[in-house]
Amino acid sequence: MSIQEIKKDSEIRMKKSIESLKGELTRLRTGRASAGLLDHVQLDYYGAPTPLAQVASVSVADARSLLVTPWEKNLIPKIDKAIRDADLGLNPVAGSDNVRVPLPPLSEERRKEMVKVVRQEGEGARVAIRNIRRDSLSQVKELRKQKTISEDEERRAEEEFQKLTDRFIDEVDAVVEAKEADLMEV
Repeated sequence: MSIQEIKKDSEIRMKKSIESLKGELTRLRTGRASAGLLDHVQLDYYGAPTPLAQVASVSVADARSLLVTPWEKNLIPKIDKAIRDADLGLNPVAGSDNVRVPLPPLSEERRKEMVKVVRQEGEGARVAIRNIRRDSLSQVKELRKQKTISEDEERRAEEEFQKLTDRFIDEVDAVVEAKEADLMEV
């Protein structure tokens, strides 16, 4: 494996860490309705855990509520229960042919708790990116041991990996700051 292949693999893995962070942060409520809020909700559909999006359409009814319209009417109670059990702090209202999910306004205390969670998720992403850098550098050192690259190439590769890591850490910081600002908006 060459240094360029190692770098390309590292970059792909770091991008996946950023995407994972963004996915985790979509689960956090900001006070505005977003269909992505229910992406992780699963319900029992004929004995198998199934994502809500596969059995119903989720739409934004207005700024403070979501509307879940199931493909089958008999799923309304199961959808209601799944949303309540998802630990999102939501209380859905089951109707005759859909489920309305009102989003309560966030208290200042709850916003601060959520900012802490956002920072923890961000730190987890930073650690993952640093671990990818460490793995990549160990692969480069292995190439040096096998004498397939020179010391100068190893040093240049270390600098390149540090720049790559810094770029992705900055991206994590930007994602975390944006989510924090979103949470603290009143």
